[in-house]
Amino acid sequence: MNDTSKQAQEMEAMAQAIVLAHAQRFGVSPDANAQASNFGSDDAVYRAAKTAALRLGFIEIDAEVLGLAWQAQTQRTGRFEAQSWPVSAADFGMGSFPPAARADAFAPCPLNLGLYAVLPDAAWVGRCARGGVPTVQLRFKSDDAQAIEREVHAAVAEVSGTDALLFINDHWRIAIAAGAYGVHLGQEDLDALTASELQEIRDAGLRLGVSTHGYAEMLRADKVSPSYIAMGAVFPTTLKKMATVPQGVARLDGYAQLTRGYPQVAIGGIDEARLASVLATGVGSVAVVRAIVTAEDPEGTAARWQAAISAGV
Repeated sequence: MNDTSKQAQEMEAMAQAIVLAHAQRFGVSPDANAQASNFGSDDAVYRAAKTAALRLGFIEIDAEVLGLAWQAQTQRTGRFEAQSWPVSAADFGMGSFPPAARADAFAPCPLNLGLYAVLPDAAWVGRCARGGVPTVQLRFKSDDAQAIEREVHAAVAEVSGTDALLFINDHWRIAIAAGAYGVHLGQEDLDALTASELQEIRDAGLRLGVSTHGYAEMLRADKVSPSYIAMGAVFPTTLKKMATVPQGVARLDGYAQLTRGYPQVAIGGIDEARLASVLATGVGSVAVVRAIVTAEDPEGTAARWQAAISAGV
């Protein structure tokens, strides 16, 4: 057997060992023999771990991140362990922890944001804020710039005199002008910002929350040291078309361990029956979009959720 064949066999054996160790936790891809479209190096552990991650159902950009992290973990510890799923921020090349202590960190927010209601308009923001929901987000959808500006200013006025923390979805310049607590951005919105625009948000003291849907997006978010990281969609949701499959509680647990120094928000398809399993990962906040606004008793529903979250963290 030549050296190339021997290395391929060793890599395949490591990949199979990783899949065997974690298949029960993550499940297995329908393509049980999945192979990467490309590799960035010949390192055997990296190649094995990336291959295994694909077979466990991770998309290739996340499998790439896991391959590199497993390589770094193995180099750091001096041994390959199939059972040891990477969870060290250093192995993923993330910034120093706690993130709030970094020089480029956005203004901090509470580590446990509690029940986080994502709401369609200022009236709902006010109702939830007065009903004791600790964190609210205005996600107002309109192509009318003046209507957006009015709604953001109205939402800021609605939370005045309450303890609720108000984040504005997307419209960061208006959020600054209106005096909102923070802004929430998706990955595409974050990627579209220039360094000077990001600094403008920092200088204004606005808190920044960022949506993530897997390891690669978490690393991109970590590069700007946001105030919190949102992780999802945990379960299937019909609210928007997702580029990634539902992450599930097992992946959420891995993400939560990796980003433990950040305030963490779990989002996507979470209902009361699933709440306990989500809280068991240690996240300090659960975001809901429809659970409150479609409830017969929104205030009672919010109080129940918040009590469960407070008890869980």
